[in-house]
Amino acid sequence: MLAPWRRAPSSEPALARSFLLLRCGGCGTAVTAGPPTPDLHDSGAYTAASPRLVQGAAPVLHAFDRARLRMLAPVSPPPGRLMDVGAGRGRFVAAARGAGYDASGLEPSAGRVQAAVREHGVALARTDIADADVASGSLDAVTLWHVLEHVEAPGAATARIVSWLRPGGALLVGVPNLASLQARLGGERWYHLDLPRHRTHFTPAGLLALLRRAGLEPVSVHHVLAEHNPFGMWQSLVNRVTTAPSYLYNLLKRNADPTPADVAVTLLALPLVPAAAGLELAAGAVHRGGTVAVAAVRAG
Repeated sequence: MLAPWRRAPSSEPALARSFLLLRCGGCGTAVTAGPPTPDLHDSGAYTAASPRLVQGAAPVLHAFDRARLRMLAPVSPPPGRLMDVGAGRGRFVAAARGAGYDASGLEPSAGRVQAAVREHGVALARTDIADADVASGSLDAVTLWHVLEHVEAPGAATARIVSWLRPGGALLVGVPNLASLQARLGGERWYHLDLPRHRTHFTPAGLLALLRRAGLEPVSVHHVLAEHNPFGMWQSLVNRVTTAPSYLYNLLKRNADPTPADVAVTLLALPLVPAAAGLELAAGAVHRGGTVAVAAVRAG
């Protein structure tokens, strides 16, 4: 049963408004009330333009891809047919191919599909989950990395993805964790709320229940994740004092103008990055990490 929970501001500078969140009294998962705001997945922070400093961050991004592959390998090792759903700019598809998978990807954004070819030599199918032409039982693995929180009907989307898997095939899914320490500390300015793009705000309990309803059996749950969690903790804490939520994130995404006050706060807070990372590591160790990843297999 969903009930009104809190209002929270959009992290998109162009939207100077707040959104109501409704929360389930059982599992604690929340949803963003009201219809989705159109065009936000091709504009603002989600534009296809390359973020600032992306070239310098390439070694770190490749390390993140390798970590994702390590989570997938125990349930679906290469070689195998892998589909990355919501493949973005194609980076993980390229990494999976390099690891020996027969990997492809789906991506609804035209700009990102073009960027995937330009940056990684990867041709993605431009489509969403509902319209994808994928044969039933044709895949060994699907990765759904920070995508499920964006879709309007995550249960229906997951059930459709499961139909693409062969019996015993695997799904690796990652989402923000509403039950995390950083969500509690960040409150209505938690970095991973990303309103209104994020439609469902999962707790681990809510995510596991959804996967089981779709016919999947969870095999492993990962709470210590370097890809989003340390930065998410730091940005969530800094969000409490900046004028604009997620200011550094938007600045790197070319989605914010330098403002003296927020630049000053951000610079003063940079020395706190190691402390935020340590706090996040401790949170993950007690299953309260800022994001959660689950590897699950389709029942035979």
